[in-house]
Amino acid sequence: MDLKRIRNTSIIAHIDHGKSTLADRMLELTGAVDVRDMRAQYLDSMDLERERGITIKLQSVRLEWDGHIINLIDTPGHVDFGYEVSRSLAACESVILVVDASQGIEAQTLANCYLAMESDLDIVACLNKIDLPAAEPDKYAAEIEQVLGIPADEILKISAKTGEGVSELLDAVVATTPAPVGDADAPLQALIFDSHFDQYRGVVSSIRVMNGILSTDTKLRFMHAGTTHEPDEIGVRTPDSTPVDQLGPGETGYLIAGIKDVGEARSGETVTTERGGADEALEGYAEPKPMVFSGLYPIDGDEFTDLREALEKLRLNDSSFTYEPETSGALGFGFRCGFLGLLHMEIVRERLEREFSLSLISTAPSVEYHVTRTDGVEVVVSNPSELPPAGEIQSIAEPYLKASVLTPTDYTGTIMDLCQTRRGELEKIEYLSPERVEIHYRLPLAEVVIDFFDQLKSRTQGYASLDYEPAGYAVDSLVRVDILLHGDPVDAFSAIVHKDKAYAYGKKMADKLKELIPRQQFEVPIQAAIGGKIIARTTVRAFRKDVTEKLYGGDVTRKNKLLKKQKEGKKRMKSIGRVDIPQEAFISALQLDD
Repeated sequence: MDLKRIRNTSIIAHIDHGKSTLADRMLELTGAVDVRDMRAQYLDSMDLERERGITIKLQSVRLEWDGHIINLIDTPGHVDFGYEVSRSLAACESVILVVDASQGIEAQTLANCYLAMESDLDIVACLNKIDLPAAEPDKYAAEIEQVLGIPADEILKISAKTGEGVSELLDAVVATTPAPVGDADAPLQALIFDSHFDQYRGVVSSIRVMNGILSTDTKLRFMHAGTTHEPDEIGVRTPDSTPVDQLGPGETGYLIAGIKDVGEARSGETVTTERGGADEALEGYAEPKPMVFSGLYPIDGDEFTDLREALEKLRLNDSSFTYEPETSGALGFGFRCGFLGLLHMEIVRERLEREFSLSLISTAPSVEYHVTRTDGVEVVVSNPSELPPAGEIQSIAEPYLKASVLTPTDYTGTIMDLCQTRRGELEKIEYLSPERVEIHYRLPLAEVVIDFFDQLKSRTQGYASLDYEPAGYAVDSLVRVDILLHGDPVDAFSAIVHKDKAYAYGKKMADKLKELIPRQQFEVPIQAAIGGKIIARTTVRAFRKDVTEKLYGGDVTRKNKLLKKQKEGKKRMKSIGRVDIPQEAFISALQLDD
């Protein structure tokens, strides 16, 4: 195919600014999907995406417009899936930046736009939702010009819902996007930018050919994995999978090569031919660093191997989470998993339960701490139960974030109050316009992962938006709070918290467990402790049987004798009794919402 006819672009925007709806209109306008077959969020194939109304996985599609081929990638908007966006940009020469004409620039708009600028991509900017009564396209076009430097008169005004202005946007993409460069006669170099596992056909990889020609009659070598495979099928998504004989430089499509081992076709892999192939691999992707860690355990211990297989398959489709086996005295065998954020953790857990029919318990999320022991050795701890004893710790460093919050100026005070209570340090305040402000804070990650985002939205009536990036480690006064049940620590409830918040956490957890643990024949003390020091306590009262019920008057010594006997029995039971925590209590106590 003539390279001059090809355009590779992707849609980037803040969450809910209309990326998927715009992709729908483009599919309709270019005739890729028949009007009778059209449905909302056409490219979002997962049930979870359709239910939540968000894009989780990037999706690619090939469109024909005005004699040109447009390879379009629809990307997620949430900050947790920024890794998906950075992968899609590696397969493009331009981006379509979508901004809501009733809300203006949001945190992810800036973050994604800067990603595109760093990748040296051309930007086609448009204001979407101009059909809304609250739309102010001229005002926000001026804001985009001021903040991002894109001239206001070059910003297109469209409505992805009604289709107004979308054909002009497609014309602009064709006119602005440079044609890809590549040499058809050079050795094959093709980049895998996404993969998923199909239980009938094995691994299906989304692929962009940089140089050479990818064809079905040539044996392929995967350079990083060091394996060779025969291609079963090469094709393009139009959006239905359509097999083709070959893909040339600049083209985007899919590759099926009967690969069963999930580790052989990771995102960022370079594919070349076995004979006369390329010497150098393409620049892949930096591995994303997990920020939030949580234990995943099957409710039924027999499902441990099923959970391992499910994690292996899901890891291929989403290479941004990590997992390793771990054991808990309370929960049995499971896996310690690392995620990019809380929404990412929620999505992975829900996908495991739905797609692989598993029932799981997840422990409270924690972050990765760098602990320096008194002997000078530094250890990395992502599970509170791995923390060395207090006497062996010299210092504990926790991860920090650079957070930027975009908000109407009316909410500046309430956002600063929220960040201060989360041990945040104010860095700067920038006014984008008289009505909108960007507040920059340095925050401990541990304070952000639980409910910071929910609090931010509720305190600003949903108007504020958040973006963040890692900002290194800093030493602080941190301690491990253990929860003891009848004198025995329950590792699943341990947490590393700031010294000032230790009592509040311990008290809250003890009170919560008091409501959840069923009463026994003996008293069960629930204690929160730092090392050997108890900081909070509550007690689950014992059942009390009235042993004097059958007595009727008479000498008081008979009554005292029976009560004394009962007391001794209770004492013996207390010393040998074990407290079994029901699964429901674990699930409720580890609920993130509270």
